[in-house]
Amino acid sequence: MLRVYLILCLSLFTVNAMAATEVRPDEVWLLVDTKAKQIEVKKGEQTLETLHSIAIGRGGAGVKNHRGDNITPFGEYRIGWIGEKSMFRRFFGLTYPSVDDAQKALEKGIINENAYNRILHAHQLKQIPPQDTALGGQIGIHGLGSGDIKVHEVFDWTHGCIALTNSQIDHLSQLVDTGTVVKIK
Repeated sequence: MLRVYLILCLSLFTVNAMAATEVRPDEVWLLVDTKAKQIEVKKGEQTLETLHSIAIGRGGAGVKNHRGDNITPFGEYRIGWIGEKSMFRRFFGLTYPSVDDAQKALEKGIINENAYNRILHAHQLKQIPPQDTALGGQIGIHGLGSGDIKVHEVFDWTHGCIALTNSQIDHLSQLVDTGTVVKIK
């Protein structure tokens, strides 16, 4: 009975946490379309521009079940940090795992209540969630760095991130900042 109550409470919190990724009409945000392999830079509902030919995780896109599955996670996140000196040129780290990711993983027995609570607490405080749980971490949007653009154009090659060319990531860095909403579908 207590577990059912806990899950019900967690579900109610998830609704509130998801509201935290709602976008204001004047706010720039990113819509990552993993099927079309593109990122739409949006302001409210208006598409400002589209970045084509992105690469995603080698395992495709979907629900991430564990670290190392090479899946790009579906969900709603924010840019939690920006690494200007990344081996991939620039790295926009996402607030993965989300509360929704953690709740689903808790229900499936992938993470325990302690890991769930750590993720929940970080989101409540608007901090970067733990990157060391069984769900993995270090998911973001990045460039190629010294990677081969020919590989990028043909294969999904990341470990779960979204990759752009170096010129695309440089351009994107002029449009987004920490806190920018990123919706991955």
